[in-house]
Formats: sequence, structure tokens, C-alpha cells
Amino acid sequence: MALTSKISNFIEKVGQGVKPNMFQVELFFPQQLSLAAGDQETMNLLCKSAALPASNIGVIEVPFRGRTVKIAGDRTFDTWSPTFIVDRDMKTRSLMEQWMEYINGNAGNTADLLTPDNSNGYTADLLVHQLEKGAEPTSSAYVRTYKLWYAFPTNVSQIDLAYDSNDQVEEFSVEFQYSYWTTEDQNGVRSAPQINQDVS
Repeated sequence: MALTSKISNFIEKVGQGVKPNMFQVELFFPQQLSLAAGDQETMNLLCKSAALPASNIGVIEVPFRGRTVKIAGDRTFDTWSPTFIVDRDMKTRSLMEQWMEYINGNAGNTADLLTPDNSNGYTADLLVHQLEKGAEPTSSAYVRTYKLWYAFPTNVSQIDLAYDSNDQVEEFSVEFQYSYWTTEDQNGVRSAPQINQDVS
């Protein structure tokens, strides 16, 4: 059936839409990091911007009689880079620097955490929730949830300082690597199949 261009049909399909400023992140940290009460909540609250992760499948180009046949290749995952507002105690930045210190020390060049393991290693899972406008940010308001598995920071950006930077609050971005992501909708239905892996 052909789609019509009536405004009413468009409004029916788009509804209220999904707004990019309606989101919530849940950052988790390796167990060895000594977080004070409220540290994790502070990080989640002061996350100014984030992104829903990208999805990429590589392409293998095979030449055949003057043409190029394209075959699906391996899946890759882009880095994830949220931006944080700096609180008055600089706790948000300090926690990320501590995390990277555990992976590789600044001065000693040592690694307190050696394995990419959520239980005893340097990785943790991260959640990005797309929220529905007009609802409290609880699980019932999550339009879609992306879970980034075995994530860890690889870059904490610099913060520019200047005498003429008036009426501003400092912020910085963190670049995370992760192994893969899965999604869940409002009903808790996971979209990624569980094939030869335990993602429970």
C-alpha cells in the first residue's frame, strides 16, 4: 500500500518523536577503585553529552571480471566518547584519571589491573538510556537501552584554561573502548542474538 503525504499520517507515525537531550547514562567502575558514597551518581548526573553507539560491518571487495563483488566482513565498534561537566571538587575528572592509573601508572609504568575482566580487571559495563519525554527517568521510561560490554577509558581530554574564558564551566571528554554492545527495548527484549557467548 502506497504511503500518503497527509500531515495526519506523519504525526501518527512520528508521535512526539525521540529527543536527543532526553538521555541518561549509567557508568560503572572496576571494583578495585575506591568510590565514595555518591561518586557514581555524580558521574552519571554530570554527563553533559553522550551518544548511542555506532554499528559497523566491514566490506570485503572481491574483483570478478571487471566488477567488484562486495561481501560482508567483520563487525567493528567505534569508540564511545561522553562529555562531563567538572564539579567543584573535580571528582568527575579524578575518577577517570584513577581508572586509567590502574590500567597503566603515570610514573611507575605498572598495571594494578591486568585483565579485561569486569570482576577483577580493568573493564566495566556502561549503559546509555534513551528516555521518553514527560516521564521520570526510570526503567519504564527507557525507550531503548544500549549496553557497552567490557569498557575502559583510553583517553581523558585536556581542559583548556584561559584568562578570557568567562562565564563558563569546565568540561572534558573521555574516550572509551569496549568489546561489543547489545540493546534492550522498553519490554526488556534484547535485540542482539546470543550466539556462542554468555552476555547475561
